[in-house]
Amino acid sequence: MAEVIVAVVAPEADQRAILQMQVDSTAMGRTVHTFSSFPAGASDLSVRRMQEVNVDVILIDIPQHETASAIRAVEVLHAEIPKAALFAVGDASQPQAIIAAMRAGAREFLERPTTTASLLEAFVRLSAVRRSPKGAEANGKVFTFVNAKGGSGATTIAVNTALSLQAQQGGVALVDLAPLGHAALHLSAKPAFTIADAIRNSKRLDDDLMEGYMTRCQEGLHLLAGVSEAFTEPVATEAMARIFEVLVARYRYVVVDASTRLDPALRTVCDLSQTVLLVGLLDVPSLWNVAKVREYLIEGCAYANVGLVLNRFRKLPGFSESEIESATQTKIVSRIPNQYAAVSSAIDRGIPLVGQNHSEVARTFAQLARMLAEAQVTEKRKSKGASLFGLG
Repeated sequence: MAEVIVAVVAPEADQRAILQMQVDSTAMGRTVHTFSSFPAGASDLSVRRMQEVNVDVILIDIPQHETASAIRAVEVLHAEIPKAALFAVGDASQPQAIIAAMRAGAREFLERPTTTASLLEAFVRLSAVRRSPKGAEANGKVFTFVNAKGGSGATTIAVNTALSLQAQQGGVALVDLAPLGHAALHLSAKPAFTIADAIRNSKRLDDDLMEGYMTRCQEGLHLLAGVSEAFTEPVATEAMARIFEVLVARYRYVVVDASTRLDPALRTVCDLSQTVLLVGLLDVPSLWNVAKVREYLIEGCAYANVGLVLNRFRKLPGFSESEIESATQTKIVSRIPNQYAAVSSAIDRGIPLVGQNHSEVARTFAQLARMLAEAQVTEKRKSKGASLFGLG
């Protein structure tokens, strides 16, 4: 295995010494620089020194009393040294720090106290990712679909959008987070494992284990299937964060079907998502729910990019789109035509609509997939707090 060139950023001298010793003890990594202060901008001397030696990995410690400065440093380093993999080190009991570090650009979050074994595993994972077809590209993007009200069609839309993305771009995973998962039925898949297995084994989850949990479906789409019976075990934020940490390192796009799920685990996933799409119908109760669910999901979230998908859409008097957007505070990004009979037949047969014909509804799913893929370019030109959809 090739040598991994490492820089360590940690304010505390003891922690710097420990991390340097552990890196060098892996026999795979070599520490070339250590820094005691967090870089605040591109002109910092530490940034220039890391650029000069072309570091492969930057280990950045996140102390509880300096979280904001550490996260800012992750953002700076991710922007200025994009080819380096950022490994954040911190307390697993700080869920918001985990989420913030990953959103800022960290590829790994290593629990303190670190061990030589955990660092070696992270180096091996990085090496495997860089050998994969995706290579050393930036982390994959997460798109999450949530029903505003039960029966609004989030699963159908997530499945068909994921298949469209797979056909257009490749490298797509579909994750079924529904309280009772139905995505496998839509795809005529028979999964051997579900997301419950990934949750229970999150502490030892790596690329190889995740590969074993995925079900291969139509068009090369990979599915992390939902549970077939109620999952009553508590889901820790760090478990969900770890699952998505592995997924975004492995896939270009991760499409999430949250269905009617509304709990802290979903909020964690939404915090990690580039785009959250609420699925609603064109009636007053559903639109009222859109506003309430949006409010719940973005509470305490510094970056909220939420859009509205109107399902079973048909023009009705008294429902102007500007009024809907104003009332829900959510931009309409897609309108799925009202073809209920065709959708029901597709679900019953396990043959998704996008694979059957070139109908209007199939074209709509293809357009939605293109919009999500193209939005990545727009996102790079926007500030972190801005919304792709102009609201949020």
